Amino acid sequence: MHKIDPQSPHTFHVPVMGTGFLIDSPLRVARFGVTTVLSLVDDHLIEQMRKFHCEKEGEPYEEIAQGEEDARARRITSYLNFMNRIVRRQTETLRAAPFTPDSEITRYFELLPNCPQSQAYRAMLAVEDDAERLRLQTELRGMVVAGRIDVNIMSKGDRDAYVGQEKMPQRYSDALSALRGYAQSDLRSAIVFSAGLNPRLYAYATEFADFMPDESGDLKKQIILKVSDFRSAEIQGKYLAKRGLWVSEYRIESGLNCGGHAFPTKGELLGPILDEFVAKKHALHDDLCKAYSKALGDRAINFSPACARITVQGGIGTAAEDALLRTRFEADGTGWGTPFLLVPEVSNVDAATIEKLIAADENNVFLSDSSPFGMPFWNLRNSASEEARLNRIAEGHPGSACWRGYAKLFNTEFTAIPLCTASREFQRLKLAQLDQEPLDDARREALRQSVLAKSCICHDLAGGATLKNGIDLKATPAICPGPNVVNFSQILSLDEIVSHIYGRKAVPLKQNRPHMLLRELEIYIDFLKRELKKRELGLTAFSDSYFAEYKENLSRGAVTYRSLVDEFVGYERVRFVAMLESLIAKLDAIELPAVASETSDELKAKRPAA
Repeated sequence: MHKIDPQSPHTFHVPVMGTGFLIDSPLRVARFGVTTVLSLVDDHLIEQMRKFHCEKEGEPYEEIAQGEEDARARRITSYLNFMNRIVRRQTETLRAAPFTPDSEITRYFELLPNCPQSQAYRAMLAVEDDAERLRLQTELRGMVVAGRIDVNIMSKGDRDAYVGQEKMPQRYSDALSALRGYAQSDLRSAIVFSAGLNPRLYAYATEFADFMPDESGDLKKQIILKVSDFRSAEIQGKYLAKRGLWVSEYRIESGLNCGGHAFPTKGELLGPILDEFVAKKHALHDDLCKAYSKALGDRAINFSPACARITVQGGIGTAAEDALLRTRFEADGTGWGTPFLLVPEVSNVDAATIEKLIAADENNVFLSDSSPFGMPFWNLRNSASEEARLNRIAEGHPGSACWRGYAKLFNTEFTAIPLCTASREFQRLKLAQLDQEPLDDARREALRQSVLAKSCICHDLAGGATLKNGIDLKATPAICPGPNVVNFSQILSLDEIVSHIYGRKAVPLKQNRPHMLLRELEIYIDFLKRELKKRELGLTAFSDSYFAEYKENLSRGAVTYRSLVDEFVGYERVRFVAMLESLIAKLDAIELPAVASETSDELKAKRPAA
C-alpha cells in the first residue's frame, strides 16, 4: 500500500512566486505547519541565501563556487539540506515550548483551521485539572507537523550548459541539474513540475530512488504537476506513469488569473475545468494505475498508490471562495499566492515595493510581454525593475546586462549559443535588424516595442530577497503579482492572512471586488481583445481558428456559471448575476475575423437560455 507521511492540517499552501519571494520561507513558517514552494531556478541566489542564513544561524559555510564541478546541483542540495536541518530544529523547539499565550506552540495551534488537532487543543484549554491538562499537552506535542519544504522546476526553463562554445552533457542542463540537486537532498517533500511536459526531465527523474516506492510503500519524494486543464494532467500523468513515476497531486492553476507567467487556455475557464476533474478523476486514477503497475511490475515493486490530490490556485481572495472550491468543486486544498506578497513574515519583498503593491490599482498591475520566455507575464508597472528598463531605453542603452542567463533558451537568430531576448546584446542586434527591414511605420513601432518590452526576470526577480536581506543594496527588484493584489490594501501578519483564509476574521478588501471566477472570465475577455488587436498588426501567433475556438469555449464556460447563483445569497447573488450577464454580453459583442465568425454564431444559437 501507499504509505502517506503525516500531513499538516492546513488546507492551503503558498505556491511558488518568482525566484526570490519564497526562497527562504520554510525557515520562517514551516514550523507553524505552513507548506511553501520555493523556486530552484536561481542557484546563484540560492548560494547567496545559504551563506546569509548560515551566518545568521551560526552554522559553518563553505562556498560552492560557480565554476566547480556540478556546482548548480550541489548548491541546491546543500541549501535544501541546510533548511531541512534548521526547520527540524525549529520544530523540536516549538514542540517543547510551554503552552503560554505568547509561545510558538500556542501560535501553531491557534493558526490551525477547524480540525481534530485544533479541537483537541480547545479541549485542553477547557480542562482545569493540572495533571490532565499536562497529559493532553503531551498528546498535542505529538500532533505538531511541520509544513513541507516543496520545490518548483519550471520545465521549459531548461537551458543547456556550455563551457565556452562547447555544450556540456545533457545532465548539466538547468532543469536536470536542479532535479538532481533536489533528488540528492534529504528532504521528504514534493517537487512541482510546471510549464508543461519536458521529456528529458521526466526521464531523468526515473534515475533517482527517492521518486520510487521502497518495499514498505514509502515514497520519500512526491511529484506534483501544475496544470491548467484536464487534458494536460492526463497526458503528463500517463507519460510519467508509464515510466514508473506517480503523480501525487494535480495542482490546477487559472490560466490567466494568477501571478507570474500566465498560461492561457483556449478560453477554458476554471469552473468547467474543475468540473471535468470531478467527473473524470477516478477514471484517470484507474487508467494511471494500470500503466503504473505495468511499469513497476517490470521493476518487481509492489505499490498501490492513493488517488492523487486535486488542489487549485489562482486569484482566490476570500474564505467564501476558498470554501466554494473545496465543497462545490471538491478540491482537496487551495493555493494562496499573491496575498502573501504583503506578508513580510513569509515572503521577501522590499519595503518600497510593498508600498507600491498596497497603492496599486488595475492600471499598475498588467499582463505584459516582459518575459524572455515568450509567455504573458503579470507585472507591476512602477516596479524598480520596470523603471530601470525605461531609464535604459531613454538613455539609449536598451536591454539588461545578462547577469545570470537562465532565460538563454531559444533564440539563435544572431548567435549559435542562444541569447536572452531581454539582454542588451540581443536587443541591440534585433533593433538594428528592424531598422533595415521594409516595414510600415505602425508595424515597425509595434515590433520595436515588443523587443523593448522584454525585461530581466532572472537577476531582478531575486532583487526582493537580496535587497531586503542586505545582500545587494543596489538591486532593482522586479515583482510579478497576480491581478488579485489590487484588492488588498495593507501589510498583513501571518496570523491575519491565515485567519482571513479560514473565515475567522476577514481583512479589508477593495469594495465591489469581483468574484474570482468572474474576474478570470473578465481577464480572458480582455486577453482575447488584446490578441485581436495584435492580429491587426500581424503580431499574434494565434490563427483565426484559434480565436473561434477560444471564444466558443469562453462562451460555453460563462453560461455554465449561471448554475452557480444558488451558491450566493442576498446582495452577493445580485452582484454575481449582474456581472456575469454583463460579461456574457461583452463577450458576445466581440467580432471575430470573418472566416471564424460562423462557428461562434452557431454556438450562440445553441446556448442555454438565461
